[in-house]
Amino acid sequence: MLKTARNLVLTASLIVGAVLPVRAETLADALIAAYRNSNLLEQNQAILRAADEDVAQAVASLRPVVAFIADGQFGYSQTLLDSGISVSNDGLFANYSVTAQMTLFDFGRTQLAIEAAKEIVLATREALIAIEQQVLLAAVSAFVDVRLQQEIVSLRENNVRVITEQLRAAQDRFEVGEITRTDVAQAEARLAEARANLVVAQGDLAIARESYRAATGNYPGVLSAPPAPPRTAATLDAARSVALRTHPSIRQAQREVQAAELNVARARANMKPTIAAQAQLSVDQDNLQENGVGINFNQTIYSGGALSSALRQAMANRDASFAGLKQRGVEVAEAVGIVWSNLDVADASIAATEQQISAAQIAFDGVREEASLGARTTLDVLDAEQDLLDARASRLSAVAQRYIAIYQLLASMGLLTVDHLALGIPTYDPAAYYNAVRRAPTSIQGRKLDRIMKSIGSN
Repeated sequence: MLKTARNLVLTASLIVGAVLPVRAETLADALIAAYRNSNLLEQNQAILRAADEDVAQAVASLRPVVAFIADGQFGYSQTLLDSGISVSNDGLFANYSVTAQMTLFDFGRTQLAIEAAKEIVLATREALIAIEQQVLLAAVSAFVDVRLQQEIVSLRENNVRVITEQLRAAQDRFEVGEITRTDVAQAEARLAEARANLVVAQGDLAIARESYRAATGNYPGVLSAPPAPPRTAATLDAARSVALRTHPSIRQAQREVQAAELNVARARANMKPTIAAQAQLSVDQDNLQENGVGINFNQTIYSGGALSSALRQAMANRDASFAGLKQRGVEVAEAVGIVWSNLDVADASIAATEQQISAAQIAFDGVREEASLGARTTLDVLDAEQDLLDARASRLSAVAQRYIAIYQLLASMGLLTVDHLALGIPTYDPAAYYNAVRRAPTSIQGRKLDRIMKSIGSN
């Protein structure tokens, strides 16, 4: 009885599974999977957290440094008393001390270091956005390429079927003496070529599937048709204007320039003195204490030219950053122009291939009709069909290239992000870890950091 019930449940489950349609994967699904499974993003998120710690370490320089020191040595000492008697002593001499030191005034060196570290953090955040764009663009390209190769395989399969039928018809006509053996051989050769092209297309599809897996973390299932592409810009000038304002590589370069300017100011401040407060509590093996509090004034008089060299180096790095910013602008503007041209080429290719398909279809229908009347050879029919197939494949490629080019344009404008695409998923919050460590927390606050790190891992 129980076994029968189980069989009924299993049968019902199979029926329901067969009736329910398989959910097709959308482009949004691929983009979400790429964002969540990207090792490259995870790597650069960790790099950003490391940059956050530079701020914490710079902040720590404003705080007192407390150290415990214990030292011991075996030695010999001789003391001459007032009575003229010399007393010698040897053995283990030990000393224990606690010292504290805090910088009171350093002409802004430490504060400049903090501000420079903050600028590097902001630059690293922009670099993370650039990586996000790279990951999402790879997912778009992989999704579209899989769809394209699937359609190419379908065309090739249909071509094999059609040529197989034509070969069969040619063999029948040869049997009744309507055509020669040459016509049959030509059909056989074209069938072999069609099968070879099918194998090539299947190989291209397998490669596209591997690229999809590398981009998203999973092999593609049933892929739905891509949605309407997002809006970009109405003109090339408008696209360039947005790119020069928002592209992460330009913003990163701007932050690097700011950091370089601050480092020049730091190098100048390093030539000035430092005033620090210090305190010390010492106890030796005889419990004799030596305590003291004081202020330390430190001014480098001569360093062999090291400080001047450091200033010149900082100024050279600043000049390099300025030049780098200008070059980033040139590269971003160039990238926008190239992608815009690719879009124009793709539009023209689509229009041309549509006309090509229309003309090739008319030619194929006419040649096939003429061949049935004996005015055309089998080779003429096969050539006309190949022209039609090539035109259809060209149009598929042009449509795919145009779709990818739209997302490339978004990336060149700095807009290919999860937020701009409105994918509706939680994204990595770069401020969460920064806010937790920017004040250089001690181990007492370790639990809060543990919670933050755990939430980062869950994302």
